Amino acid sequence: MNSEQHITLLELNRLVREVIECEMPNEYWVEAELSECRESRGHCYMELVQYDEDRTATPLARASAKCWASKWMLIRPGFERTTGQRLHAGMKVLLKVYAQFHEAYGFSWIVTDIDPTYTLGDMARKRQEIIRQLKAEGIFDLQHELRLPIFCQCIAVISSETAAGYGDFCNQLADNPYGFHFETRLFPATMQGESVEQSIIAALEHIYAAAQGDGFDAVVIIRGGGATSDMSGFDTLALAENVANFPIPIITGIGHDRDESILDMVSHTRVKTPTAAAAFLIDHLKTVLDAINDAQDRLTGYTLQKLSVLKAQLSAIAETLPRIFTTVRTRHEARLDALNSRIIATVRQSLITYQSKISAFEERLPILLDRRLMTEKHRLQLIEEKAKSLDPALLLRRGFSITLKDGHALRDASALRPGDEIETRLANGTVKSKVIPDYPEKPNHPENP
Repeated sequence: MNSEQHITLLELNRLVREVIECEMPNEYWVEAELSECRESRGHCYMELVQYDEDRTATPLARASAKCWASKWMLIRPGFERTTGQRLHAGMKVLLKVYAQFHEAYGFSWIVTDIDPTYTLGDMARKRQEIIRQLKAEGIFDLQHELRLPIFCQCIAVISSETAAGYGDFCNQLADNPYGFHFETRLFPATMQGESVEQSIIAALEHIYAAAQGDGFDAVVIIRGGGATSDMSGFDTLALAENVANFPIPIITGIGHDRDESILDMVSHTRVKTPTAAAAFLIDHLKTVLDAINDAQDRLTGYTLQKLSVLKAQLSAIAETLPRIFTTVRTRHEARLDALNSRIIATVRQSLITYQSKISAFEERLPILLDRRLMTEKHRLQLIEEKAKSLDPALLLRRGFSITLKDGHALRDASALRPGDEIETRLANGTVKSKVIPDYPEKPNHPENP
């Protein structure tokens, strides 16, 4: 190949630069989404992407963009003042750009302006979509349905440990003019930047676990100071769902007066600043104290009034008591006299009745005694005849005998042992015997017939 047809990479890149500068000399307003945004040495470097409507994993287009420090110093304050947020990944933007190709660094879009109203519209659309989803899930108003405890004094605080607002909050609670006692426990969290969502959710999970033993009355999310542009972390669906579903009332004071974040919308109570959150808790207890004092005053007044009425009634009763007592005594004496007369008459009638019964019984008693004696005499005769029939002497005269051992009748031969003496009693006389062993019979033998 002819060497005259060869060109260097620098020459090729210069040709590309010349073509771009000639063919694309204008600036263009471009809609894109930021996949990355970072600052370095005053410059802002962005990665732009575009997804299809289904938002698949692979973008339809991707490009790099830069905003040089001279422009960025003018664009950034206006954008953040209007939108209330910094540029961050995931944000939709409308950029004014022109094409630039550098021989050493390649192609890039150079940003000369950013339209904050476009981003505001996209942010509003996202906020409305999050609100619509929260309402569809039925959790948007869950925190508003919770009741703040009457004595709300044990407070879980989500804040940055070094934030001035946290110190102001604690100092105001401690130095309240009414001498109320509050117990606070800090659950540290990042309150600005991209990690706000996950940090606050993690703090809520720690509070929920600790609340099983400590029993917090309320949760306060405070953010002292910080830029208005750091508010984007409080407008996320995941954080709103966690706050809305939390079983303890949540009070927000994230130091942003102009706009209301989604976190503010779903929380139980929204105040402007950490000191306002402390004032709210103090005022709540003051309201309770006023209600208690009012109830005490009303109870005291009612008691005094009731005592006055009862005292008057007691005085009236004391005046009428002697007369009433005389009347009652006369009435009861008459009743006692009548009752005494009835008792005497009843006793007399009972005595007459029982005397008649005794007389009748006295008349019947001899007859009953004779009858009973005859019955018992007949029964004794029967017993006597039966006893005579069982007399052992009769059995002996009939030919039976009784064998005695040691003076006791013998009923079982197995009770005897060889050598025992026994006595046999007959109808006429007694025979004494001695038990001998029972030898076996000897077999017959011719020599011993």
